[in-house]
Amino acid sequence: MEVKTSLLDNMIGVGDMVLLEPLNEDSFIMNLRNRFDHNEIYTYIGSVVISMNPYRSLPIYTPQKVEEYRNRNFYELSPHIYALADEAYRSLRDQDKDQCILITGESGAGKTEASKLVMSYVAAVCGKGQEVNKVKEQLLQSNPVLEAFGNAKTMRNDNSSRFGKYMDIEFDFKGDPLGGVISNYLLEKSRVCKQPRGERNFHIFYQLLSGASDDTLMKLKLDRDFSKYNYLSLDSANVNGLDDAASFRTVRNAMQIVGFMEAEVQSVLELVAAVLKLGNIEFKPESRVNGFDESRVKDKNDLKEMCELLGIEQSVLERAFSYRTVEAKMEKMSTTLNVAQAYYARDALAKNLYSRLFSWLVTRINESIKAQAKTRHKVMGVLDIYGFEIFEEGDNSFEQFIINYCNEKLQQIFIELTLREEQEEYIREDIEWTNIEYFNNAVICDLIENNQNGILAMLDEECLRPGTVTDDTFLDKLNTICAEHQHFESRLNKNSKFLTDHSLPHSCFRIQHYAGKVLYRVEGFVDKNNDLLYRDLSQAMYKATHSLMRQLFPEGNPAKVNLKRPPTAGFQFKASVGVLMKNLQTKNPNYIRCIKPNDKKVAHIFTDSLVCHQVRYLGLVENVRVRRAGYAFRQPYESCLERYKMLCKKTWPHWRGPARDGVEVLLTDCSVPTEEFAYGRSKIFIRNPRTLFTLEERRRACLEDLATLIQKIYRGWKSRTHFLLLKKSQVVVAAWYRRYAQQNKYQKIKSATLVMQSFIRGWKARNILRQLKYEKRCKEAVTTIAAYWHGTQARMELRRLKTEARNKRAVSVIWAYWQGTKVRREYRKFFRANAGKKIYDFTIQRIMQKYFLGLKTTTMSPMDNSWPAKPYGFLEGAHTQLRRIFHLWRCKKYRGQFTEEKKAVYEEKLEASEIFKDKKALYPSSVSQPFKGDYLEIQKNPKYQKLNSAMEEKVLLADLVNKINRANGKGSPRLFLLTKSNFVLADQKTGQVKASVPLPDLASVSVSTQSDGFFALKLKEGSASASKGDFLLSSEHLIEIITKLHRIGTTAADRDQINIDISDEFLVQFKQDKVCVKFIQGGPKNGNSAACKRKNNRLLEVSVPSP
Repeated sequence: MEVKTSLLDNMIGVGDMVLLEPLNEDSFIMNLRNRFDHNEIYTYIGSVVISMNPYRSLPIYTPQKVEEYRNRNFYELSPHIYALADEAYRSLRDQDKDQCILITGESGAGKTEASKLVMSYVAAVCGKGQEVNKVKEQLLQSNPVLEAFGNAKTMRNDNSSRFGKYMDIEFDFKGDPLGGVISNYLLEKSRVCKQPRGERNFHIFYQLLSGASDDTLMKLKLDRDFSKYNYLSLDSANVNGLDDAASFRTVRNAMQIVGFMEAEVQSVLELVAAVLKLGNIEFKPESRVNGFDESRVKDKNDLKEMCELLGIEQSVLERAFSYRTVEAKMEKMSTTLNVAQAYYARDALAKNLYSRLFSWLVTRINESIKAQAKTRHKVMGVLDIYGFEIFEEGDNSFEQFIINYCNEKLQQIFIELTLREEQEEYIREDIEWTNIEYFNNAVICDLIENNQNGILAMLDEECLRPGTVTDDTFLDKLNTICAEHQHFESRLNKNSKFLTDHSLPHSCFRIQHYAGKVLYRVEGFVDKNNDLLYRDLSQAMYKATHSLMRQLFPEGNPAKVNLKRPPTAGFQFKASVGVLMKNLQTKNPNYIRCIKPNDKKVAHIFTDSLVCHQVRYLGLVENVRVRRAGYAFRQPYESCLERYKMLCKKTWPHWRGPARDGVEVLLTDCSVPTEEFAYGRSKIFIRNPRTLFTLEERRRACLEDLATLIQKIYRGWKSRTHFLLLKKSQVVVAAWYRRYAQQNKYQKIKSATLVMQSFIRGWKARNILRQLKYEKRCKEAVTTIAAYWHGTQARMELRRLKTEARNKRAVSVIWAYWQGTKVRREYRKFFRANAGKKIYDFTIQRIMQKYFLGLKTTTMSPMDNSWPAKPYGFLEGAHTQLRRIFHLWRCKKYRGQFTEEKKAVYEEKLEASEIFKDKKALYPSSVSQPFKGDYLEIQKNPKYQKLNSAMEEKVLLADLVNKINRANGKGSPRLFLLTKSNFVLADQKTGQVKASVPLPDLASVSVSTQSDGFFALKLKEGSASASKGDFLLSSEHLIEIITKLHRIGTTAADRDQINIDISDEFLVQFKQDKVCVKFIQGGPKNGNSAACKRKNNRLLEVSVPSP
């Protein structure tokens, strides 16, 4: 995408109307049409932005566009509303100048959208942060709320603002928004009761009926059908492109963001519903005895529902619609109201209720978005106000008169500030100032606002005059006093030249405004200026229990009855405009003139007559003439020299001197006539746009030549670079190819060599294998022969031995038989005498054999206490002794299986039992846990390699413990290392040694009787290690740590045995102070682990969970 670096680059038409040549109304309109056809909807008149409504979305408001225009010179890029917003914001932030942005134009020209774009741009470029974003969001979300209650669909615009809005956005010294204040002007409250054909009431009525939930409508006593409400026009109830239901949700969300409470939102919706109900109240005449007609409510259902919404007694409001109380000089008089007066009172109440609700909304929004800090703020004002209005066929009434008066004042201040800005720049740049002839509309403003003879003053005087007052009497007064004024025209005044002007009706007058003549119909001027609300209605509203009614109708308070007539609408608006003008004059103005291209509200249509009409009443051509009365174009010397330096050889490509000298050399070389320009202090002033366009043409031609030169140089550089790259690539390719060929050759030689080597090695191996096989076969043959020989020898010897054995056995058998015969002969002599004893001994022997065989089922486990029952009573002693002997024997066998390491572990377990059994509640849970010793794997873990190397002796125990801090009772993780001569405490993360204590310095160890892991290592008084005090530690392996400490002290011959103190309360020496450590039984809320807390300077309390 091409990026423009100047307003003059690739310009469609003329981007700045000051440079338009020739300057007339036709060329002005043609330039706008040309740019509009090319989607260029923004055009400058100096620093004024003309905005054409495209009636469609254009891709020119993206975040990329915001960044493109951010911190850029106003004329650096093509015309855009972002350029004006950025210029205003930077002037406010950097130069500490309060700014105001005036957005004007008729309904449908895009004023509201323009104000949104300005605010969104400022929100995008200012600072960030949670509080800043909240302020920005509230400022932006105030728009949907005000649009819902103050905008309506008209013939010219589907979202027409029916009120004027001025917002002051306040910034801090950094340019971050702090808050804002909104002022509203002249809400068109007559629209509440009556809308022209083809138009709608305010958006909020349709949004409420379309978007509210059924439950909400039921609470508000409303129905979704628009036709049931007299104040809602039906011919334009639904508008294409407007989603009233979605808009209602947007409004509710916006009100929440701005800061409305839910009760406040409900109260506002109740008042909106009350206005709809009020329009449905109808009256019927009822004759009285005195002959006067009295009004009565036809159907009291709507009146009842409205009274329930507002909390008013039905009888009070019904009487206020039927009677009117007049007070004068301490006297009260009650008069009846006829039907017409009752309808007037009803509509007046509806208009006042809605307009006061709208004013309350503005005040409530201001409370939320106002700046909290009381320091001085920078201010940027944004004015979105109705433009000049001229209705056809003389339908201009009091509202149009007030609006056009406001535009006259804005035009007056616009001309004054524009001329003042021009004059100040000329003086600042030391350029001679010449007076500019222009039309001064002060005479028209005086005609309207003069306190003695002004139209508003006479209208107020006529409204306050006793007697019969009508619109005709007001017109007669105007004809009498303003007859000779050159800008006032009436058919009935003393000036005879208008007597035959049939374009001027009798009930009208005409004012020649700066934008043209406007015909006003006087009908309704007096009533609309009076804007009366009967005191009975005000007092009835004040009696309502609704939360907002007393704020909206303070004059209804009976305790503060004011008989003074309230100020008229014209007087209030005149005062508001005066305050607005004073406010604007204190700020630096920025203007946006909005124009709508057609009345059909469609894209791509440009109606010349309509645009011409708006150009006239906005005074745009007059603005251009004022702007270019002296010098049409001015530019800083640096920018001018940077843009046109290629036109002169002396300034191209770089000018080394001051920028002004370079511009003088440039203009002299270009032969520009001296009367066509003037030198300021920092800018060059060019009188005629033709001179600028001539420079632009020469620059364009020179750029073409420069482009050709740049292309030539670039192509040459590109070709040389390509050739050098090819050459370098060829060298690299050749080198890589030669390397590749040599590598292939080397690989082939290497593989051939390997093949030859493998074949030779195989041949040698096979020769050796054959030799070994031959030697092996020879050895096997010798072995076989020897084996057979030895076998033969062995068999022969065996046969010999067998023969000898048979001979010896035969002798033995004979001898045995002989001895047996002899014994039997001797035994027969004694058998009968010893037979009983033999049988007894045999029986006892068999019983004992059976008993001993039964004992074979007993296991070899030392833990098995089972033993067979004794079968006979005579074996009781032997049975008990055998059980004891067997148990000792199998224990000895079991111990014989132990290694030295396992034996040492069991000895430690035995020693732990002697120390802690039945003394500490933690001991039973430690019996089943083997003593591991090195829980940190200090020799394997690389994290502790440095610490392990620092230990001079073997580490018997390495564990992670918590060192208890006396100050708060909290633990710090430490590494606990135990050797035969000392114990060490080291940092868990770094492995740095924090304390190393020799075991001879250890006097005793104190533990509690409970199931905690806390223990205190108490050092001997006067030892070198006792300077820092004792150590209070906690560990999950307390039993093992204390057992190993006690075992080391027991086995060492050169030191005393370490005492183990088991108690629930003991003293610990911390440096100079002794602290008592007390153990208590804790409840379930303490969790599953012991917790140490500091109770005072002398007591640490350890809460141990209940078992």
